[in-house]
Amino acid sequence: MIAETRTAETEPAPEVPLRRNRAYLLLTTGRFAQAIGAGVGTFAVPLLAFGLTGSVAQAGLISGIGQVGALVATLPAGVVADRVDRRRLLVLAAATGTALWATALVAGIAGALSGWHLAAVLFGSSMVSAFVNPASGGALRAVVPPAQMANAMAVNQGRMAAVGLFAGPIGGLLYGMAHVLPFVASVVGHAIEAVAVSLVREPLNRERTELSHPLADLREGLRFVGAVPLFRAVLVLITLLNLTAIALVVVINLELVRTGTDPRLIGLVDACAGISMLVGAVVAGPIVQRTRVGRFGLLTIGLLVVALAVMALVPTYWVFVAMLAFGVFLYPALNAGFTGYLTVIVPDRMMGRATSLLGLTGLIAAPAAPVLGSALLEGFGIGTSLWVMVGAMACVLLALGCTRPLMRIGTPDTWAADALE
Repeated sequence: MIAETRTAETEPAPEVPLRRNRAYLLLTTGRFAQAIGAGVGTFAVPLLAFGLTGSVAQAGLISGIGQVGALVATLPAGVVADRVDRRRLLVLAAATGTALWATALVAGIAGALSGWHLAAVLFGSSMVSAFVNPASGGALRAVVPPAQMANAMAVNQGRMAAVGLFAGPIGGLLYGMAHVLPFVASVVGHAIEAVAVSLVREPLNRERTELSHPLADLREGLRFVGAVPLFRAVLVLITLLNLTAIALVVVINLELVRTGTDPRLIGLVDACAGISMLVGAVVAGPIVQRTRVGRFGLLTIGLLVVALAVMALVPTYWVFVAMLAFGVFLYPALNAGFTGYLTVIVPDRMMGRATSLLGLTGLIAAPAAPVLGSALLEGFGIGTSLWVMVGAMACVLLALGCTRPLMRIGTPDTWAADALE
């Protein structure tokens, strides 16, 4: 059963550009502030944990325990996001994140901060993010017309690229000034999101599932995702893609550490990749508007295969820098196109559950990729490890080209016609 909570009269006017869409600007500003704040705080956690415990193993354990929160909360978060008012959920999540990081800040100032306190804060913060992600996707759909969704998602990709590029340096700068200063950024970032979302006046739910047993809602979400051939294929392909991409970064960084490369030069590899993705996000909008998702998906994976092959043939520092930046350039466009398409076609009442279930691809890959990458490097060396990844990405490329539902996706002006019931 569906409870209607929005009428056609409240639809955002398609002719209003995104830069003048007040609700969109508030949601985007709040999301960026929360992401950069959480990124800065998360960056500082292992450093401060090592300072408190004096043990690399314990610092890693604290960080690992903290990240488990997102994995635990992802499926329940999708159910909740489809059952409650999204504005209230986003405000509550942001307020909770503000309070969590504030406890770490106060304890740090008082000299009473412990490793387990840090783990609890990071655990809670990652749970907050798990609830924010499915709710923010549905909220964006409620205020952005389908014709503008590709551009909105391209902006999101630019935001996340900027977070990945700047959160670490900002966190390091603040940590160098005072160990608790990164937590100030986390508190402020979450507080800004709470205020920004509370100022949105438009309804952020078009339709909402009536209250039933949460497990029944979860089963419905699983059946919905499992019944769509595109989603079934994507769950496999994106998991393999994320697994290989994350493992690649791990392998390159560990190889550079093993060969005695200056840490600042190691950071430059990641920085150049981040800059490439940021530039790629700037051009993502026009690319998505003019090209089918499947076609530039093939091009994106093809570029990465070429980059990996060059790195495998010439595994040297500057080749890593250039080829990693080259290989990830079109990733923002691919992400913007595919997530934009999903946001348009998935029924509003299923947005939270679909987003959470498809988001498991990244959560599964994140802890497994470092283990896989380090095992390959230790057992076979850098050259063989990179050739294994060339083979894995070539398989993804071949499977992508054979995935007919993905290749049939048109340009954004046709997405609304593919809406699922």
